Amino acid sequence: MGFEVRRIVTGHDGNGKAIVASDERLQATSRRGGSIMGCEIWSTQRMPVDNSKEAEAAQKKGFVVRYNYVGSGAGTVVRIVEFAPGAPKFMHRTETLDYAILLEGECDLELDGGGTLHMKPGDVAVQRGTMHAWVNTGKEPCRFAFILIDATPVTVGGESLKTHYPA
Repeated sequence: MGFEVRRIVTGHDGNGKAIVASDERLQATSRRGGSIMGCEIWSTQRMPVDNSKEAEAAQKKGFVVRYNYVGSGAGTVVRIVEFAPGAPKFMHRTETLDYAILLEGECDLELDGGGTLHMKPGDVAVQRGTMHAWVNTGKEPCRFAFILIDATPVTVGGESLKTHYPA
């Protein structure tokens, strides 16, 4: 099921002109027993983002320190994730605003309130700190681009809906 992603990063030369700072292939790594594969593309830990050359290495490596998101309160993560058919679902919530862009395959978005939405390539879910699971009930892998942005947890009935991520 493995895959790779080409990551092209731009930067500046000594004269301030745009250049390709790096062009590389990233190999997906196994998650959750191999039924989920993913590539961390880039992450930041503050807003506004530091586009300096000095910040590049750490952003390439990633600041992901708390489950699915940066956790600094002002960070971002971009990743590509592939779910195998029948991958075990896991309900989870992160303190982020997530853009989930389905690139390939089909997948169901299950919500803990009982709703299920079927997604096809090109569909985009805007996940706003809700408890959810991605369920591939098809015969082919499905691949998402996820863009996560740290967010303040939602408060409902006086309770702060913080991260819930199964071990």
